[in-house]
Amino acid sequence: MANPHHRKKHKAHVQNFKHSHDTTTGAGKATKRKGANIFAVVGAVLGLAISYFIVPGEIVWMITGLTIGAVAGYVAGKQIDKG
Repeated sequence: MANPHHRKKHKAHVQNFKHSHDTTTGAGKATKRKGANIFAVVGAVLGLAISYFIVPGEIVWMITGLTIGAVAGYVAGKQIDKG
C-alpha cells in the first residue's frame, strides 16, 4: 500500500503559504484600537450598573455614569495598549 506520509514535502507549496499570510503592516494598530474599545464598553456597562444601584430610575444620572464609565474604560484601555 502507498504511504503518503513518507513523501517529501512540496517546497513550492510551503513557500507560497508563508508569503501569502505574511502581512504584518497594520496588525499592531488594529489590536490597540480593539483593546481600548473593549475596555470602553466594559467601563460603560460597569458605570451604568453602578449608577443604577446608587440612584435607581434617574435617567440623567444613569447616562452620566455610563458616559464616565466609558471614558474611564477607554483611557484605561489606551494606557494598557501603550504598555
